[in-house]
Amino acid sequence: MGQGAYILGCAGPRLERDEAAFFAEAAPWGFILFARNIETPDQVRGLCADLRDTVGRDAPILIDQEGGRVQRLRPPHWRQWLAPRDHVDAAGDAAERAMWLRGRLIADELRGVGVDVNCAPCADVARAITHPFLADRCYGDTPETVATLARAIAEGQAAGGVQSVLKHIPGHGRGEVDSHLGLPVVSADRTDLDADFAPFRELADLPMAMTAHIVFSAIDPDRPVTQSPEGISAIRETIGFAGLLMTDDVSMQALGGSIADRAGSSLKAGCDVVLHCNGDRAEMEDVVTASGAMGPAAQERADAVIAARPNPQDADTAALADELAGLLRSRTDA
Repeated sequence: MGQGAYILGCAGPRLERDEAAFFAEAAPWGFILFARNIETPDQVRGLCADLRDTVGRDAPILIDQEGGRVQRLRPPHWRQWLAPRDHVDAAGDAAERAMWLRGRLIADELRGVGVDVNCAPCADVARAITHPFLADRCYGDTPETVATLARAIAEGQAAGGVQSVLKHIPGHGRGEVDSHLGLPVVSADRTDLDADFAPFRELADLPMAMTAHIVFSAIDPDRPVTQSPEGISAIRETIGFAGLLMTDDVSMQALGGSIADRAGSSLKAGCDVVLHCNGDRAEMEDVVTASGAMGPAAQERADAVIAARPNPQDADTAALADELAGLLRSRTDA
């Protein structure tokens, strides 16, 4: 079989023999790491190398390193990052530069341990109703601010040799429910939704994006975007995103039915790759069976992601860190 239409997690900080054999047979397109997989820099480097060895290629390895609550690499071995919104607020008028520096320094930490894809930027527009699970992960409350700062993160990460995953397309800011626990339903009309879509339209050239597990009644009242042909059409046609489209984690409780049903319906709707994160073997086996290999169009987009991998640019990261600290401190001390 070719490359699998899925990205999988592993159970712990080291790859067990039977787990390695499973990945070798399943041939996932990529892998994703979580806190359960993280101990020390040397250990993470070794795990990344072992994961890639199972599939015999330089497979993408993803992580969620947004900062704040959503940060897998943490002290004492890595920096503690402010929540994105706190970082923006602390930087004030220098927010664009501060976010570029943030992306560049995060990329340096990720590349240092073998991770080459960060599930960021988050281009959701914050609203008064945005659920707390997302609110401080948003960069602002206007489409223009969010687009500018999300672009800065993506460009900073690329300068450090790390690719970005744009999320949560087409927009999660109006969600009043934590999609890890339930399904958000948004009743806004298409005109209002266009403001949520705007930052994603501005960033539609990025190579990868992650769907939102959210129902937009004006688009498809019966299915979340991840499982909705109409929702995927909005991403492809209205927003204009042509890159590799992955689901958000299909083990989240926003989605109903079995794991196999969730995976199959997402691909049928038009997603390219299923993301499964919790490392549960039985669930991963169901994802593999339900998903199979990537189709020709998905594989072409996946190959384009690999071809577009950026090389890290030379930089004095200590000087960049000092610059960022100065930008944040100058606001704090003002």
